[in-house]
Amino acid sequence: MQYMFSEVLNDLIDYFLLGDLQLLRCFKQEHQLADDLASEFVSNGSGDKAVLEGVLIPLAGVENHPYTVVFTLAGVEAEMPRHEGRVQHRRGGYSLRVEHGRIHLFTWRILQAFTDDNLNELLERLEETNRPTVEVENGWYEVEVLAGEILRNKYFEPAFEFVLTKTAEPVDASKVDINYRFEVEWRQDVAG
Repeated sequence: MQYMFSEVLNDLIDYFLLGDLQLLRCFKQEHQLADDLASEFVSNGSGDKAVLEGVLIPLAGVENHPYTVVFTLAGVEAEMPRHEGRVQHRRGGYSLRVEHGRIHLFTWRILQAFTDDNLNELLERLEETNRPTVEVENGWYEVEVLAGEILRNKYFEPAFEFVLTKTAEPVDASKVDINYRFEVEWRQDVAG
């Protein structure tokens, strides 16, 4: 299966995060972290721990563009590589754990006030159409992240694609560079 979302914005902070938001709430409670998860993640090792435990995948360096976001599940050919020369970043080795049947692409601002009330409100908003969230089976996934441009309505647009492959066990994410910058150069040209 493949899911595509358009006009996804980064809230003017150069970050996207991918994960099971309810699992992130459990992680916060288990480690007794403050409601300002953004500060927690940059001031101690909790952000690295969240990545290593498959709770979230951080994507730094996200330019302020409207993005097309694609979720590609195993058995389906990735969309972005179909357009020669348009993949600008391709990084594998990410591990993601899902315990609540859904993954979300969200922004850094959400971490700044990660309260139960705010999270519940966000989860309701994410139920609306064209929000970057998909239902998947619970379990572990290996994730490959592609960033670049994708063809939409005769034009190439900035895009992220997440290729998810279900695994029996967690992937060793210790070699992932969590500071890698996924800067996309948008050429704004028409397909030939």
